[in-house]
Formats: sequence, structure tokens, C-alpha cells
Amino acid sequence: MSGAVSMADLDELLEKTSRTFALSIPLLPEPTRQHVVLGYLLFRIADTFEDAARWPRRKRVAALEAFARLLEDDSRGNGEAAELAAIWANEVPIDHEGYRELLSETPAVLEAFFALEEPARSLVRDHVQRTARGMASYVERTDDEGELELETLDDLRDYCYIVAGIVGEMLTELFLLGRPELAPKAVYLRSRSRRCGEAQQLVNILKDSSFDAREGRSYLAGADRDSVFALAREDLRVFLEYIDAIQQSGSEDGLVAFNALPVLLAYAALDKVEQDGPGAKISRDTVFGIMADLERALERGAPVVSLVRVRS
Repeated sequence: MSGAVSMADLDELLEKTSRTFALSIPLLPEPTRQHVVLGYLLFRIADTFEDAARWPRRKRVAALEAFARLLEDDSRGNGEAAELAAIWANEVPIDHEGYRELLSETPAVLEAFFALEEPARSLVRDHVQRTARGMASYVERTDDEGELELETLDDLRDYCYIVAGIVGEMLTELFLLGRPELAPKAVYLRSRSRRCGEAQQLVNILKDSSFDAREGRSYLAGADRDSVFALAREDLRVFLEYIDAIQQSGSEDGLVAFNALPVLLAYAALDKVEQDGPGAKISRDTVFGIMADLERALERGAPVVSLVRVRS
């Protein structure tokens, strides 16, 4: 990218680095959409370091800490971001070209991030920094081969909080900005936010467990698989309550849809994995059908929770 960073530039990076979020983020109203796009891209940069099991542990930890520092205001314009981005794009052993491009575009993403108004900028920064530093603590637990093994269900939940629960907390704070209709529900939403993130992470872990094992990540080694399925379903139920509170408060349909789409997809994915095992994926037709059902429900003013009862 050259010159000023546009929303179109950020959208292009989003499409190259995401599946579900590339479908759901465009549903959001502005300025929340811009806030969430930047939040996602920054979290994705941190995720790329954490996932790079073939990179030496010390380099992964150092990259996560350096990235967290770049989010401070005093790092603007000092050239450090450009220098680090060039190193990361060249050295981090990843096969996903979209992730590699995102690493190379770290300075552009930071430029757009620093242009955010307060308090959105502080909210995004604080949550991304907490996640990056929390990820570093888990990278430090990996062995010399880069493998991580979680020991108990509580250990799994603690990990999910770092990589996804904090995302749920950040999104909730961004939703509350400039929406007085949600103020009476703020405590309720905040109390459920971490479990919203946990829900999606558990579904991804169950779905991708075979691939993760090949990459040296044993997230389910210390947990009974049936218990993890049960926890994922309970978290999704909590997430539905969260969505219902937003919908009943009269917030924009786009905000409701952004939250509802990944939950409906997660229910379908969980059913598929329970039936066919890890690695099973829902079809594109199923995805488009869920999106169409959601659109029709919102047009009618129907509660999103009714869609899950039909599909469960």
C-alpha cells in the first residue's frame, strides 16, 4: 500500500485473511465496522506469531512483545514498524499468503489504527496488547519443537480467554460506544462477553483438532472431548442470550447480524463435527442458507434465537 490507508485497503486485507469475519464485519454499521476491521487485523497479526510453531520460541515471544509495543503512541513515525514488518514478512514460516501480506502491511494497519478517534483507539490497543502478551506466555510453554499441550479443561478455558475471550470483551466495549440504547444492558453484556469469544474458539478447536495436532498444538489433550462439546454448546447458548439482549434493545440490524451470523455458523459446524469428526466443514450452500434465513428473520423483526430452535 502506498499513500493514505483507505477502508478499501483494509477490506482487502480482511478478505485475504479471514473467512467468517469477512462475511460478518461488512454487516456492521459505521463507525463500529472500521473499529472492528482494525481490531481484527491487529489480532490476526498477533495470531500469526502465536501460530508459527516452526519459528523459534524466543523469536515468537520477542515478536509478540515488539508488536504490543508498536501499539503505543510513541512508536509512530520512528521507522520501527517498517523495519520489523520487513523482517516478519521474510522470516515468519507461514504458508498462508494472506497472513504474510498482512505482516508486510503492519505499518499501514498501524497508521489506520492510530487515526482512530478516542476512546475506540484505546479500547482496541488495550485489548490487543493483553492478548499479545498473554499469547507470549503460552508460547513460552511450548517445547523445543514448538509444540503446546494444554493439560486440563480449565487450562483450555484460560487459553481460550487469552486468544478469544478478550476479543469478546473488546467487541462489547466497541458496541457500547455511542449506543445509549445498550447502556441499560451494559453490565449484562459485559458479563457474557468472554464466553462469546470462548464459544467460537472452542468450535474452531474441535473442528481443527486434527490439523492442530499435526502443527504441534494439542489443545484437547487434557480435556474430555464430550465435555468440550458440552461447554461449546453452553457458551453458544450464552451467546444467544447476549444477541437477544442487543436485539431487544433496538440496536441496528447490522449489529445483531454481525453477532448472529457466526453463532448460527458455529451451531452448524458443531453439528457437522459431531457427526463426521474433526476436519468436517459445512457446505457453501449451508452457509448461504444460514445467511438468507438470518436476513429474512431480521426483515420480519423476528428474534434471532428462533433460528437456532429451528436448526437444533
